[in-house]
Amino acid sequence: MESLPKKIRKRDNSLVAFDEDKIKRAIFRAALEVLRDEKRAAHIADVSGKKSLEKVASSFKDKVPSVEEIQDIVEEALMEAGFSSIARSYILHREEHRDLRQVKVIYGVRDDLKLPLNTLVVLKKRYLLKDDERDIIETPRELFRRVAKAVSEGETNFKSDKKKEDVEERFFQMMTDLEFLPNSPTLMNAGTSLGQLSACFVLPVEDSIEGIFNSLSNMARIHQTGGGTGFNFSRLRPKGDLVSSTKGEASGPVSFMSIFDQGTGVIVQGGRRRGANMGILRCDHPDIVDFVEAKVQEGAFSNFNLSVAATDKFLEAVKKNDSFDLINPRTKKKVRSMNAKALFDLIVYSAWRSGDPGVVFLDEINRRNPTPQVGRIEATNPCGEIPLLPYESCNLASINLSKFVNRSTLEWEELKERIWWGIRFLDDVVEINRYPLPEIREMTHANRKIGLGVMGFADMLVKLGVPYSDEEALRLGSKIMKFFQVESLKASQDLAKERGVFPNYDKSIYPKKNLKVRNATLNTVAPTGTISIIAGCSSGIEPLFALNYVRNVLSGRKLFEMNPLFEEELQKRGLYSKELLAEVGKFGSIQDIRELPPDLKKVFVTAFDIRPEQHLKIQAAFQKYTDNSVSKTINLPPDATVEDVRSIYLLAHELKCKGITIYRYGTKKNQVLSFDTRTAEENAEDFDFITAASEYSGGCHSGMCPF
Repeated sequence: MESLPKKIRKRDNSLVAFDEDKIKRAIFRAALEVLRDEKRAAHIADVSGKKSLEKVASSFKDKVPSVEEIQDIVEEALMEAGFSSIARSYILHREEHRDLRQVKVIYGVRDDLKLPLNTLVVLKKRYLLKDDERDIIETPRELFRRVAKAVSEGETNFKSDKKKEDVEERFFQMMTDLEFLPNSPTLMNAGTSLGQLSACFVLPVEDSIEGIFNSLSNMARIHQTGGGTGFNFSRLRPKGDLVSSTKGEASGPVSFMSIFDQGTGVIVQGGRRRGANMGILRCDHPDIVDFVEAKVQEGAFSNFNLSVAATDKFLEAVKKNDSFDLINPRTKKKVRSMNAKALFDLIVYSAWRSGDPGVVFLDEINRRNPTPQVGRIEATNPCGEIPLLPYESCNLASINLSKFVNRSTLEWEELKERIWWGIRFLDDVVEINRYPLPEIREMTHANRKIGLGVMGFADMLVKLGVPYSDEEALRLGSKIMKFFQVESLKASQDLAKERGVFPNYDKSIYPKKNLKVRNATLNTVAPTGTISIIAGCSSGIEPLFALNYVRNVLSGRKLFEMNPLFEEELQKRGLYSKELLAEVGKFGSIQDIRELPPDLKKVFVTAFDIRPEQHLKIQAAFQKYTDNSVSKTINLPPDATVEDVRSIYLLAHELKCKGITIYRYGTKKNQVLSFDTRTAEENAEDFDFITAASEYSGGCHSGMCPF
């Protein structure tokens, strides 16, 4: 055969290396769809692929072919070989891709990374830069170049054997390969005049009008730059307490929280998303009952997640059915006692009814506080995965685990390398970040907390053939996070040799461990949200939320999406059909579809197929080796009981989780995931397809997890 061309011209006129394997893969997909036989499809791809390459070699000796010209040759080779039905399938796929490209062009984004349409919808809405007329002025590839270039500027502050240009290229490659992505503010603001790159902040709320409204003002500044805020309102005196300056009565923390909620609703974060807050109140605050019931009414405190700070003492009283003292934070004196179990019952019932409040276990958090001499941790960020001191911020990033599976094995060495680069990336972010307040800059630089975590865990399990509901998933999750912990520590120690330890090192737990590290914390498991949509993987450590569904995008457009791993497996097994997809799209689960084999059902489980205890055990498996915290929603079906919620909350404490959040399906009107809860026997004709919001990636169905 004559030599093949070295280059091929893409549709945007750029030249790339000619890849002969792409031809065989395209023929294989078309043949598999028609024949439902992997062996025969592979044979046809081999034979027709060779014929196509011969034609390419003879037609383009000294020329550079275009993509369209190569595709024309493939169609011709299939027709000549008598595979007309396969040629038609190939042509249909070609036309579908052409239509998709046209939609992308109409939508106003030049797709230079071949991303799914909904990914481009999210990128356009939130991340890609716009001019003064709000027209898109960068491509996805240019976005990642902007971020890599800006973050690598942190390298210039230190002497290193690594060149800035090489570091930039490594950062860029990890992002364009969708192996690693930082939190949303970094993607939005790196390399721009705003330059605020952190996702998570905690602000103190002092017991005075000046202190309260100073915090409100600071919250507004943080939300404007794309960050989320956490508050502990426990210092505020209770409702009806004395206000000495006026001799009047205090309105209490819940009343002041409503001002923060309204302020958040007014501020839109750079036109990209609404702000988000975490509100925390101690279990022994006199206004705890009002706090627990604050979100029972639909629509109340819509910009807040709420969590009760439950102490070990309180939980012991719950188990013993003892009374529990409520303490005025102003006077430090007992106001009254109440039965601990009665309060816990109210917390559990409110969570069952509305999804709030969650619980944070502050004693467990402070047992693992890396800087105990600096202060006691009292609050977390909006989704609970970052416990922070007052005025601290944290920068997050996640590694896409699904990218590190090769032939049913995990590529540990490849993963190790990305962990080291990820830690370096986040430390550079701390260096170049433009902080919204001087107090935040001071605290963040003093502790240099970062949070490198994971996404794509459920996809990884599917590729490995491990059911999310199996004990092996727990073992593997624990092993992966321990690997992250060990390698992150090594990477931070390596940076400490080059750049020095964090300034509060002597007030930390590390001198006793004889560990010189650059960062006070290193690992976090975040909900990932929209960055997992960009990466094309499952969210954080959440299970798959559906296998195929309709996504609501902008302007009322509906987009059919399917889990690519499920689609690939159906095609391999010859089970792919529009009728089957319609059935899966109605029920959200394949467990009751009779024609599907048991081994397929075992691996492709979705959130509501999994027992609540397994959700929680997965969270605990990751928490064991995570120095920050783990964001995980325990999804419950509509028929879950109050007793189910009670058991989960108590078990979370026993398993040494730092916090717990549940969501019972159907408790919010504006859920970001909706499906028909009737059975096929009840109504076989008019089922609605599962519907997901444009930015939903899994986890919190209430829509209160915006990151």
